[in-house]
Amino acid sequence: MDIDGVNEEENSRRVQVRFVTKLKPPMTVPPSPIAIPSNLTRLGLSTLVNNLIQNGNPDWNTQPFDFLIDGELVRMSLDKFLLAKSISAEKILEIEYIKAVAPRKEEEPSLHDDWVSSVDGSDPRFIVTGCYDSLARVWKAAGECTHILEGHSDVIASVGVINRKGVEGITVATASKDRTLRLWKFDTEDSINNPIRIRAFKILRGHTKSVQCVATQNTGDMVCSGSWDSTIKLWQTNDSQSDGDLVSIKKRKGNDQADESQLEGEAVSTLVGHTQCVSSVVWPQQETIYSASWDHSVRLWDAETGKNSSDIFCTKVLNCLDVGGESSALIAAGGSDPILRIWDPRKPGTSAPVFQFSSHTSWISACKWHDKSWFHLVSSSYDGKLMLWDLRTAWPLAVIESHKDKVLCADWWKGDSIISGGADSKLCISSGISVL
Repeated sequence: MDIDGVNEEENSRRVQVRFVTKLKPPMTVPPSPIAIPSNLTRLGLSTLVNNLIQNGNPDWNTQPFDFLIDGELVRMSLDKFLLAKSISAEKILEIEYIKAVAPRKEEEPSLHDDWVSSVDGSDPRFIVTGCYDSLARVWKAAGECTHILEGHSDVIASVGVINRKGVEGITVATASKDRTLRLWKFDTEDSINNPIRIRAFKILRGHTKSVQCVATQNTGDMVCSGSWDSTIKLWQTNDSQSDGDLVSIKKRKGNDQADESQLEGEAVSTLVGHTQCVSSVVWPQQETIYSASWDHSVRLWDAETGKNSSDIFCTKVLNCLDVGGESSALIAAGGSDPILRIWDPRKPGTSAPVFQFSSHTSWISACKWHDKSWFHLVSSSYDGKLMLWDLRTAWPLAVIESHKDKVLCADWWKGDSIISGGADSKLCISSGISVL
């Protein structure tokens, strides 16, 4: 079969291809080989596949597709790709097509009173943001703030949702430059006519300098924190008095002041080894904590013994860290240069990254793996951009420019949205991303 329904030069060389996909009908095309111009790019291939689908389904609404040859995404013309990969154009070429991964909608930004420093989208019911105005906020959707968490006296640098098994309601941890962490409880079913102001039920004290990051254990029983004092501390998240003292604080009610009880907790243990600021921590498995530092290292810790089990050294200050990808084993980190680095600690010689992405033009502030995909992650940067990556190509799948200033934080939400905050004091939501 010969296809001529695309605008390409008549004298273009042609190649025999067979389009295959794991997508379900009506997004399938006939499996028979067809001849197509070899100088087609991704756009031309996408137009062609949409035409083929429409031939069998006249009501089909076109959508963008991406294309894989031998497991690698095509990001140049077909003939250039075949030449670069030394693939023969004489045989029938099998091309797999998948949905293009890019945002299809930008929600209206949610405004804050100062820079948005941190964001957590791990619960599909809400988003939590931390702000330079010392407040954390809970958002049910774009523009719908349901709770304001007040009590810190300085910038909130990090927020984390705690999913405690068998415990009703939501628990959130916040880390601040006031050298404390705080634990908060709220109910997502509360009315949203006006944001409800709540205070922490527990204050965690022990760091001697700003607390830069917080991460929760998968059981929800503990959190860990990293600080400018170069230490990592582990804390209990329960609300019993067995691990802390009950103190009285003043809560203003109109012209009166009423006493309110608040727990204070001490660290269960302290992990020592970094020599500069601990900028990021993740706790993906019960027994293992990962940390990144301005001392240029990523360290793995045994949460039970507190021992530093292995190290990966980089040549740059590291700002952010996440663990995910294949078998939830790949380590992504970014820092004081535009390069997003990815290591696979299962391979020998782990000091060398297995992937390096270098399309940003300034410091990388955040990186987050998609929790259901082996291939996809997002990064944010002081260059004002977010970039969506797929390990099967060195170029970003999409560049999101919803912010007008430095982007300070990013996360996934509901599996198909990217949420981000920045120096423009906005929480932005980019939705409709078909990763799976």
